[in-house]
Amino acid sequence: MINFRPPETRTRPSVGSSSSSVVTAEKALSFISKGWQEVRSSADADLQLIKNRANKFKNIADRELENFINSASISPFAVPAITASTTTAPAEIDFVKKLRPKLSEIRRAYSSSEFKWPSQGKLRIDLSAIKNAIVAEVEEEEEQEKEREREIWRKWRCDRLKEDRHFGEFDWEPIKAFKTRLKELEVELKGSSSSPAEIFEVIKNSEFVGKVKSSLKSICKEPEDAKGVPPLDVPELLAYLVRQSSPFLDQLGIRRDISEKIVESLCSKGHSKLLLNSLPGGGSSLIDGEIMNDELDLRIASVLQSTGHCYDGGFWGDSTKQNLEGDKRHVAIVTTASLPWMTGTAVNPLFRAAYLAKSEKQNVTLLVPWLCKSDQELVYPNQLTFSSPEAQELYIRNWLEERIGFKADFKISFYPGKFSKERRSILPAGDTSQFIPSRDADIAILEEPEHLNWYHHGKRWTDKFNHVVGIVHTNYLEYIKREKNGALQAFFVKHINNWVTRAYCDKVLRLSAATQDLPRSLVCNVHGVNPKFLKIGEKAAADRQSGQKVFSKGAYFLGKMVWAKGYRELIDLLSKHKTEFDGFHLDVFGNGEDAHEVQCTAKRLNLNVNFMKGRDHADDSLHGYKVFINPSISDVLCTATAEALAMGKFVVCADHPSNEFFQAFANCLTYKTPEDFVAKVEKAMSSEPQPLTPEEQYKLSWEAATQRFMKYSDLEKVLSDETSLDRRRRKGMGKSVSMPNLEEMVDGALAFTHNCLTGNEFLRSCTGAIPRTRDYDKQHCNDLHLLPPQVENPIYGW
Repeated sequence: MINFRPPETRTRPSVGSSSSSVVTAEKALSFISKGWQEVRSSADADLQLIKNRANKFKNIADRELENFINSASISPFAVPAITASTTTAPAEIDFVKKLRPKLSEIRRAYSSSEFKWPSQGKLRIDLSAIKNAIVAEVEEEEEQEKEREREIWRKWRCDRLKEDRHFGEFDWEPIKAFKTRLKELEVELKGSSSSPAEIFEVIKNSEFVGKVKSSLKSICKEPEDAKGVPPLDVPELLAYLVRQSSPFLDQLGIRRDISEKIVESLCSKGHSKLLLNSLPGGGSSLIDGEIMNDELDLRIASVLQSTGHCYDGGFWGDSTKQNLEGDKRHVAIVTTASLPWMTGTAVNPLFRAAYLAKSEKQNVTLLVPWLCKSDQELVYPNQLTFSSPEAQELYIRNWLEERIGFKADFKISFYPGKFSKERRSILPAGDTSQFIPSRDADIAILEEPEHLNWYHHGKRWTDKFNHVVGIVHTNYLEYIKREKNGALQAFFVKHINNWVTRAYCDKVLRLSAATQDLPRSLVCNVHGVNPKFLKIGEKAAADRQSGQKVFSKGAYFLGKMVWAKGYRELIDLLSKHKTEFDGFHLDVFGNGEDAHEVQCTAKRLNLNVNFMKGRDHADDSLHGYKVFINPSISDVLCTATAEALAMGKFVVCADHPSNEFFQAFANCLTYKTPEDFVAKVEKAMSSEPQPLTPEEQYKLSWEAATQRFMKYSDLEKVLSDETSLDRRRRKGMGKSVSMPNLEEMVDGALAFTHNCLTGNEFLRSCTGAIPRTRDYDKQHCNDLHLLPPQVENPIYGW
């Protein structure tokens, strides 16, 4: 196994990491230098234009002042007679004529006996005539200069926008409309008088300002009937608090019926006033629980509406959902395994994505883990590895299309994952939610939500997505109890599973009652079987009807060769009833970490078991077996059992909640005791299985499984909800005239606490996480073409 050194270590940095840091720093400095040079060149151009204008103004002022002095130098306070020989220009003569009265006034004022020089020794002469003359002369040139400057600025801005691709991705329609309105207002102002009073009148009466005022009035409009609704009294507030706290009180041992009686008692104390406040016309109603709750809701809603209060959504979560483009919804399926690992969490989510995409009512993305080559060698069978995600995606699609018979139009994406030898499973590295773009963050289906969120440190799923559904595949508590100190570990894992599923899921589906009872969960089998197995069963039934012998072999067992997958129960049953099974042969197919130990144990007990390498359940070599034996009680819903039933075989399995779905099939033989196991095996070996009925075939199909999933996950309701679709088109969720929900606040607090704890590497390592998996590593960056986590999520908030 290849050991990767993380990009950040606590020891001395290596030469390679130092060189990469230098390259990154040089790129950053180059980017900053380039931007500074552009700003500097633009500023230099602006300063040069200002300097040219100042010089031109200075030259004109000097010329006018020189003409003035030359004209007035003949006599200090008199204008000479104009003769034919005078060489002064007519404009200058007119200027001096206009200036003569001012000079006379200055002479009289200064020669007066009452005149006193200012204490500061400064003369304040009215030079407005000089100013007006200069401005009148340069006004036209100044306007032309401004137009040239505007043209230069527009050209530079267009060039900058073309270079920056970021601005090209957005449509600035609101800003364009705002600019258009401003231009219209500017035209109106140019056409009006230049006096301040008239300009103010034009602005006041403009259409643009009128629309702004009407919008502000609609926002700040006082709610109707605001003065007629009195505030909530203490019993009403206490009643609402107790009713919202009922889930929390239930956890403390206070039953829900007791909470309802407390609410009813508090409401009845002020019931007459509540009726007067909430019902128009002083009407009366019967005092019972439902009416009391309805009146309390109406009362609180009326008070909130009268105050104009709008609830934004919570203290812990981000209430704004992403604005998705188009009317087509998007479903993201996130799972914890991928082909070619033939496990339930790799196969079933793949079929779910294909059949959800088949309806073409929504876009579908399947997000699967990507393993580095060293982990691939540990997980994938027959030393099969992939050099790139594209190669693995091609393998997945070819495998799927060979079995479903149609081309599935959905997207496959990858997130970084690492294989844990201790847990024998794949754990995410980094924030898994970031690999679903925000524009596609609509509906999330988390396959194994507790597994995905044990060490999840990132965006809260229910904040990023509009609806989050979790599907529980694995009975983790059953596996953990088999380990050392299993009871103590199972206790902690049970509460952690409750914690993360409540914090990150809106709805949880459990495949069978064998799983842990989680918040907001219900039991429903939403899995089907590969259509290829149903075709094998149909062919077997047709061959049997034509008189051919279909099943020429006896019994077999197929599954990953680890003790927890039923091998312990199988060896115990066979060894305990060795005499009853004299002459009985069992073929076992499987690979796994415990293969050598399992085979040695069976050989030591001298059991008549033949071990062979694992293979696909649809392999031709398995078609001739008549009986599938599965004594496992750790499975949630065994896929191999469903496949065997679909092929028309007998299935002998334990009477356990994980097999409850299969007990309705005629070919399923369940046992309760070891003696019953022997009887059911003898019955299956001595008789022929019945062909599947059309109802049984449909019940096993993925079409039926998808229909059950759409119904019980509320996905059918969410996808058809027009109000939900309208809400998606807005930038964020509309504010709700409602009180904060205590249950939502508790869920947000749980998610916030979990996010803080999983951000600490020491705590992660103490609870069993793979070291340094809070962020993905350098190898994942190379394989998936990702930015380093320090750049993707910088701590200083770039």
